[in-house]
Amino acid sequence: MLEVNDLHVSYGSVNAVRGVSVSASRGRVTLVLGANGAGKTTSLRAVCGLQKAVGGSVTLDGKEILGQAPHRTVRQGLVLVPEGRKVFAELTVEENLRMGAYTVARGTSEKTLAEVYEKFPILAERRAMHAGLLSGGEQQMLAFGRALMSQPRVMLMDEPSMGLAPAMVDRVMTGVRDIADTGIAVLMVEQNADAGLAVADDVVVVERGEVSWSGTADAAQADTALVRAFLGEAALGV
Repeated sequence: MLEVNDLHVSYGSVNAVRGVSVSASRGRVTLVLGANGAGKTTSLRAVCGLQKAVGGSVTLDGKEILGQAPHRTVRQGLVLVPEGRKVFAELTVEENLRMGAYTVARGTSEKTLAEVYEKFPILAERRAMHAGLLSGGEQQMLAFGRALMSQPRVMLMDEPSMGLAPAMVDRVMTGVRDIADTGIAVLMVEQNADAGLAVADDVVVVERGEVSWSGTADAAQADTALVRAFLGEAALGV
């Protein structure tokens, strides 16, 4: 289980994250909602060691990991699927996947590679293709697969549906749900609230660097103010 408590991150004199607390549990998707600039991505980057935090605590199964280098957090079971996918365009699909397994034993990685191909058949079909030639949705599947190659217990996902066609958004979100259903804890920042809520178990709303609401996805969808803010008046059915 991932526990983030009272996280603080600053950029010079600007307090971008001010006391954010959020958790992600095995087999569940925790969705983080908020406007652009609310501190969502900064929080994810601090959790995985890409951004220095100035205060707070991040524990993975009870062990403190805040402030550790990213490669150390990966070895301990936490991996980030970054905004924009960040695949290696000049490498093949399979080479990208194998890059994700640099922290695990080769014998184990071969088994995981077969499991990734089974979960995302399109990657098996495209295994010899350069990643830069894939569609946006296929690249997102590749980013998921590359993260899975590290055999994580927790996956952080930053805007997985960004820039995708509506039909592909559904496929990507199904992939998110499938990953959680294998027992991995998922903490996902997602601007498409409708798509995110469709697969989430828990929801946290961040405003101006602080948590303003938290609860189950069912409770979020029943909260008129939240629905109006993130899904619009039409979603209220009035």
